[in-house]
Amino acid sequence: MLNVIVLIGRLTRDPELRYTPSGAAVCRFTLAVDRPFTNQQGERETDFIDVECWRQEAERVSQFLAKGSSAAVQGRLQIRSFETQDGQRRRVAEVVAQTVRFLDRPRREGAGDAVAPASRPGGAPQAGTEFADDDDGEAPF
Repeated sequence: MLNVIVLIGRLTRDPELRYTPSGAAVCRFTLAVDRPFTNQQGERETDFIDVECWRQEAERVSQFLAKGSSAAVQGRLQIRSFETQDGQRRRVAEVVAQTVRFLDRPRREGAGDAVAPASRPGGAPQAGTEFADDDDGEAPF
């Protein structure tokens, strides 16, 4: 069986970091993802998808992402059921992220709002790395 989800979108609010009673970090956020087609009015519709990640990935996401940040999420779909206070059964679909990639370019200090640093392959941004604005439109190879 295969259960793989890959999404690219923007965070609708700041990530929410909490800890379980056993001390495991869990971070939740909502990702706004545009549909790849337009409706009858010619507009793109957007899906708002709940995402959660755990442990080190959760702490990294809460530290470097914020409302409006662009991110790529790879994980699995999870459906869970619960009962409301008035006794109704509810089902919730959410993505449990295994990896979250930061897609925004980092901004230089003093350049306005803080934006999440871009992640390097395999993990968090390298400490002490300075990013130059060298986007001259040419391929980097």
